[in-house]
Amino acid sequence: METNLCVAGFGGQGVMTLGKFLASATCDATNKNVTFFPSYGAEQRGGTANCFVAISDEEIGAPLGDVMDDLIVMNGPSLKKFLPTLKKGGTLFINSSIVSDDIGRDDVKLVKAPVTEMALEMGNAKVLNVIMLGVYVGYTEVVPPEVVWSTIEHKMAKKPKLLPLNKEAFEKGLAIGREQK
Repeated sequence: METNLCVAGFGGQGVMTLGKFLASATCDATNKNVTFFPSYGAEQRGGTANCFVAISDEEIGAPLGDVMDDLIVMNGPSLKKFLPTLKKGGTLFINSSIVSDDIGRDDVKLVKAPVTEMALEMGNAKVLNVIMLGVYVGYTEVVPPEVVWSTIEHKMAKKPKLLPLNKEAFEKGLAIGREQK
């Protein structure tokens, strides 16, 4: 089975980090194949950013396609740009703190999470991507949560003071994802 995911938002929302954490966790601790393909807009912080992650039991022929199984959108422009790529029956994960547009489709599953609002309530806007990663993993179970957390822990080893906040963010996201199954 192959899962194709697109993660999209503004630069500075941690879109690439979310994709890297998921791809690394899959590669390091499972026997699945994975590809990670980043795409940056002209600007860095504040510009567009998206990445594609493909996870498969088989070899992956191409890192991305025109049809996504899952789509994570962190802002309105990303919803407009990438919603047409989400296949019928796919799952759309929305940062409902800033994306309030009607999606205009009833052929996809919709998972809403106010990740920007939650991150601000936690005192650090930078954890919104870790919350959304938790939502995605909690809902899809594409990779075991403990494997993803272990990867986050490893990647953030040089910043141990940030681990408790990120752990809390990931756990909150997992809870939201599991509740919306």
